[in-house]
Amino acid sequence: MSRTKTQPPFGQTPELLTPRILMRGHRAGDFDAMLRLWSDERVVRHILGRPSTPSETWTRLLRYVGHWQVLGFGYWAIEDRATGAFLGEVGFADYKRDIQPSLDGVPEAGWVIAPEAQGKGLATEALAAALAWADANFFDPRTTCIMAPQHAASIRVATKNGFAERGLATFMNEPTLVMERFRPNG
Repeated sequence: MSRTKTQPPFGQTPELLTPRILMRGHRAGDFDAMLRLWSDERVVRHILGRPSTPSETWTRLLRYVGHWQVLGFGYWAIEDRATGAFLGEVGFADYKRDIQPSLDGVPEAGWVIAPEAQGKGLATEALAAALAWADANFFDPRTTCIMAPQHAASIRVATKNGFAERGLATFMNEPTLVMERFRPNG
């Protein structure tokens, strides 16, 4: 299991700022925005292949909060600094996925941006901030990410942030691209 060098106070997510976004911990009040995000066919097409139910979205929110409390890392909610609008999510997880090669113990990066905010470089900006935090806080110099091999936009975001193809795997009976990044000078 990956560990962090430093952890926020128990149960708290560190806030990160970039020129355009605030990355903060998830709150119960994010549920409606998350439900819109995870119910949108354009968002889930390359992730789940189907919209999430309200129950699945609520569980996702609790899982995000729980990662920070149990592992000292997790996902941030992405908020527009100018308007306060919920734009998406970015962060790291250890999902104990049934995938080969195994990803256990290596933080898995992930990101999702609301359709109205896509194509503006926000995923790249948010992931860069998350990785800078990871580089300063993770003992393990590696992070991974997985995605559908045809998800060109996410592959571009990952590549711009230093991820390289590790190979193909099968996850949930689907071909899955595994990418890996090593901390600079790590």
